[in-house]
Amino acid sequence: MLHRARTVSAAALIAASALTLTACVGGDGGGGTTAGAGDTDDKTLTIWHYENDDSAMGQAWAKAIEIFEDEHPDVTVEVEKQTFEQIQKNAKIVLTGDDVPDVMEYNKGNATAGQLAAQGLIAPLTDAAEQNGWADMLTGSLQTTARYDENGLMGSGDWYGVPNYGEFVGVYYNKTMFSEAGLEVPTTLDELEQVMKAFKDDGITPLAEAGAEYPMGQLWYELVLANADRELVDQYQLFDGDVDFHGPEMTAATEQLDRWIEDGYVAPDSAGLTAEDMGVAFMKGDYPMMISGSWWFGRVTAEMKDDWGQFNFPGNALHTGSSGNLWVVPTNADSSSLATEFIDTTLRPEVQDVLAQTGGLPVAGDASTITDDKTRELTENFQAILDDDGLAFYPDWPVPGYYDTVVSQLQSLVNRSKSPEQVLDGLQSAYTDGKADLLGE
Repeated sequence: MLHRARTVSAAALIAASALTLTACVGGDGGGGTTAGAGDTDDKTLTIWHYENDDSAMGQAWAKAIEIFEDEHPDVTVEVEKQTFEQIQKNAKIVLTGDDVPDVMEYNKGNATAGQLAAQGLIAPLTDAAEQNGWADMLTGSLQTTARYDENGLMGSGDWYGVPNYGEFVGVYYNKTMFSEAGLEVPTTLDELEQVMKAFKDDGITPLAEAGAEYPMGQLWYELVLANADRELVDQYQLFDGDVDFHGPEMTAATEQLDRWIEDGYVAPDSAGLTAEDMGVAFMKGDYPMMISGSWWFGRVTAEMKDDWGQFNFPGNALHTGSSGNLWVVPTNADSSSLATEFIDTTLRPEVQDVLAQTGGLPVAGDASTITDDKTRELTENFQAILDDDGLAFYPDWPVPGYYDTVVSQLQSLVNRSKSPEQVLDGLQSAYTDGKADLLGE
């Protein structure tokens, strides 16, 4: 039994890409339900992932590998550490060749895993999902990012990936600032506005924000979800019908965000701030609240110790968030059965409990096993969302390139160069064009 970890440089990966550029693609790009090109090698399992060893996911994958090696003493497990950027940029080229991993971590969504599925570069996993009970374990909105149709659109068709952790956007708050102001954690959107007004009346800008990157878009989307139902989410994210960008849901959200900016709940200079700027300012105590993702959990814990708490966006049944990244099996993998066995191992309780204990938001974990109060609070908040099937994905997901559109349009709202109606016009135009391109219309 041998476990070897290797780091593959960007130069090496690009060189490999050049060698495989003219190779043939295996599989049929969507037909069939069997993983991989076969089982020509039952002695080696090659895993690609991009998690740090000390991260929640890195620790969980290490536990899964340990279990897998114990149960397969005659199999050599080779772990090749990539970076997110390496895999994102080069996967389409590398996976056309024969020298591919057996299983790898990959980003979820139409523009990422969906494209690999549509191009036949990753194998369908539907049979394995049924045999291993993944469909029963990962239900509702968790399952959405695992399945893709023949056009690579998520939410239906075969399974092409398996998530085993989650992520979501919530509200981080400074306990000392709330206590000094005599304020309680809000449970409704109206109460949140009252809290923000109280801080502003005391000369404190209530929300740490960042308009130059993703946070402002996620705040806008939380306000959309405050007015929306699952039907609108499916229209927007899954193209299950047409989205009315000037309908009541998006209009109310955009106008409300506009009022928050006008009332000073969002700092006027936030249009040029990055997510890093936002996070640092919140952790320093410059702002009492930050609306952002669970990926900040470890850093906020380290920086602020016990002087903070976290709650779900008040009043919402739907929340910005999704499953984590996916385990996928390349079509040309030569140890596909071992690959699906490894994927199944990552969903075992002992691996999921590692995620739970380290703040990794397991999809099949038990929050009662968590001893740390902060980690348990985060996990219970996520579980409450899952119990309501409340994951509604991210505002920039529907079409390629939409992230830049969302950022630029909302920057225009913050710097007062566009009205809410004009912002919605810009969002609609890019969305409509992107959807047409994806569907070949």
